Amino acid sequence: MAGPAGRLDAVLVCGGRWHDFDYARLRLLELLGEHPRVRTTVFQDYDCASELDEADLLITYTCDVRPSPAEGTALARFVERGGRWLALHGTNAVIEPPAPGGPRVFSTPRLLGEVAAVLGSQFLAHPPIEPYEVRVTRPAHPLVAGIQPFTVTDELYVCELHGESEVLLHAEYTGPCRGFAEGDTAALDNAPRPVLYLRRHGLGEVCCFTLGHCRGRYDMQDLGVADTGHVDRGPWGTPEFLTVLRRCVVRAVGEPGPTDARGRAGAPADH
Repeated sequence: MAGPAGRLDAVLVCGGRWHDFDYARLRLLELLGEHPRVRTTVFQDYDCASELDEADLLITYTCDVRPSPAEGTALARFVERGGRWLALHGTNAVIEPPAPGGPRVFSTPRLLGEVAAVLGSQFLAHPPIEPYEVRVTRPAHPLVAGIQPFTVTDELYVCELHGESEVLLHAEYTGPCRGFAEGDTAALDNAPRPVLYLRRHGLGEVCCFTLGHCRGRYDMQDLGVADTGHVDRGPWGTPEFLTVLRRCVVRAVGEPGPTDARGRAGAPADH
């Protein structure tokens, strides 16, 4: 697509707080490894502007990884020129932990800058992790075709939305999200909660999929929990989640589209 013999260059950003990023990174690299044309460079944060300038696709699985203004500009530029960004789980989350000795309340400051507009959402809160139903919004869309409503144990994201997006999966939740500064008001409306959606930005596309929580025994130590005593794989054993995730990766790998001025691949395939 971009390089000699059709090689595709991918950037994977996987890191942050309170999740088992080793596990998520391994699983995502396995999915990328199903595509022999893809060569992947891995980062833990967004200090990858030069690689993004040459990349064809970007996959992110983060939590509280905050792009600097320059890094945010690089992310926006990547999509504008025709890049495809698969943004998973906490990519849209900026979370301040409770102050020492204070109430156990997390805040979600608006520090993503222009990245929130590119992503189309910013995380505000979630109710306790427990099973909930994911419903299919656009059953004819190829990313979710044949998928029936399914149950996952995950964090049900309540988000502040930016602009119009094509929602493919959603969940229903109205009520409090205890432990978050905006948790008493964030989910009081009756609006569906987008779980999987697509949005265009410039020549490129963002695919945002909020499922994917996973946590190991030692991932909460900065909150004073030395060992949770159990491993939480969330939806990673749920067949419907894995099917849709694999389709999202295939879409991110994509097919050749119109080229930009440098001869690199441009817009993703039409819906």
